[in-house]
Amino acid sequence: MPATGELIRLMNYIDDIATTLRRISASIPAMTKEECARLGEYIRKSEPSYESVLQHLEQAGKEDK
Repeated sequence: MPATGELIRLMNYIDDIATTLRRISASIPAMTKEECARLGEYIRKSEPSYESVLQHLEQAGKEDK
C-alpha cells in the first residue's frame, strides 16, 4: 500500500519528535537534579502524551480489522 501525503507528513512529525528527544537527552548531563525532575514532570503531564497517541493508534488499528 503506497503512503499518502498525509501519512508521510505525519511520519516527518515523528522524526521531528525523535530529534527533539535526542536534543533533550544530550542536555541531561548538564542539568541539575531539580531541572531533570521538573522537565520529567512537565513531559509526564503533557497532553496528548506520546503514550496516549500510541494507544489511540493501536485502538484504531484494531477497529479496522
